[in-house]
Amino acid sequence: MGIKTALPAAELGLYFLVLSGSLAYAGRGLLEASQDGAHRKAFRESVRPGWEYIGRKMDVADFEWVMWFTSFRNVIIFALSGHVLFAKLCTMVAPQLRSWMYAVYGALAVMGTMGPWYLLLLLGHCVGLYVASLLGQPWLCLGLGLASLASFKMDPLISWQSGFVTGTFDLQEVLFHGGCGFTVLRCTSFALESCARPDRRYSLADLLKYNFYLPFFFFGPIMTFDRFHTQVSEVEPVRPEGELWRIRAQAGLSVVAIIAVDIFFHFFYILTIPNDLKFANRLPDSALAGLAYSNLVYDWVKAAVLFGVVNTVARLDHLDPPQPPKCITALYVFGETHFDRGINDWLCKYVYDHLGGEHSAVIPELVASAATFAITTLWLGPCDIVYLWSFLNCFGLNFELWVQKLAEHGPLAQVEVSRGGLGLGWAEIGRVAGQGGGVRTHLISSLELSHHRLPDCQGNGLSCGNLSLSSFCGSGPIHGGLAWFASSYPLPRTQFPHV
Repeated sequence: MGIKTALPAAELGLYFLVLSGSLAYAGRGLLEASQDGAHRKAFRESVRPGWEYIGRKMDVADFEWVMWFTSFRNVIIFALSGHVLFAKLCTMVAPQLRSWMYAVYGALAVMGTMGPWYLLLLLGHCVGLYVASLLGQPWLCLGLGLASLASFKMDPLISWQSGFVTGTFDLQEVLFHGGCGFTVLRCTSFALESCARPDRRYSLADLLKYNFYLPFFFFGPIMTFDRFHTQVSEVEPVRPEGELWRIRAQAGLSVVAIIAVDIFFHFFYILTIPNDLKFANRLPDSALAGLAYSNLVYDWVKAAVLFGVVNTVARLDHLDPPQPPKCITALYVFGETHFDRGINDWLCKYVYDHLGGEHSAVIPELVASAATFAITTLWLGPCDIVYLWSFLNCFGLNFELWVQKLAEHGPLAQVEVSRGGLGLGWAEIGRVAGQGGGVRTHLISSLELSHHRLPDCQGNGLSCGNLSLSSFCGSGPIHGGLAWFASSYPLPRTQFPHV
């Protein structure tokens, strides 16, 4: 659904000029606001000493980003480097055993990070969904999967299960929710694929190999079981021509993005300013718009770096993982506004496309989108912010179809303007209305929502942090529309996310 053609070069050039000028004007105001607020009392906790030799402090409000590249940087590099090293050795010596090596190394890394009881907890969920898959009933597998997911989102089960983690460290809650949530989605994919192929029974070992692949374990992306099993089962994988060059390029881009974010945070305090709403309300509209836009782009960069690093490792293992999200600045089609292509694929395959068919009928589309966003709400953790996010996205998706259907009948079909160049058809007008309503309101809402960056949504043990909405959640045709600023803003994959 929606247009899939490329925009004309002249139109892209015009957009680039307008965007560049607007960003330069807004950036100037945002830089001045960052300098003026650097010494405010409300900024002290999240603006810390940075490049002292040029007198610049650094915005450290995003604790996840700071932890990844300070306290846990060496641990992450060591774990992923060990995975790549052992994978390469196994591929050279015994390629038929490389999937076993992935599972064993991943399970040991999870046990070393979160403790043996956490590993046993996940194994219990894996075994439960494996047993359900033996019965061959898709509705049972999906229902049990959603029940397992709910047990990690609602008290008292979430508090009880979190007690299985041994020790305490800064990223423990993020790793707990990420590992558990993605494990449930992977196990559900395995169970549904087993039901879809009754002629080929997969074993519990196949599920464990799939689930404990370390690069995907804590933060995704999700590869559906059929794709992962096919790719990892190749005894003699062969790289396409130029693949190594593309892998190096992707790794280089991830490093450049990390450096760019570090530089940006020394001059623009985009994550700290929203914490002081009195100060933010005094900003001019241009600076406020630049603040919201910067947070949107940062959310994309964060997801792109996360998935870029993971995808680099996966491609070294001869896998073809879901691509990182598309930059929001380049989006003009409603159905592409997702942050996590893996969760998008999962939801589309097992829920959205299954219920919505060709997505051309109003009622099936409404049912499919409502069911999809109900599951997405459960994935993110039920709370008022997520309810609003889900409703607005669901409405935006259906609103586009309603306008499209309206344009196909009656006198409106006779007066539809050209879709070429800068022209807009009725469907495009519906899309613009769905995506652009109430910009100023959304900007203020974004600032208010950012207040919840670290605390729980409603005291239910669920972190509504950056990662959960923007990175864990985003979901292709089921992510976008009226809630552009509300859904993509880093409140908290989600697809997010981590979403």
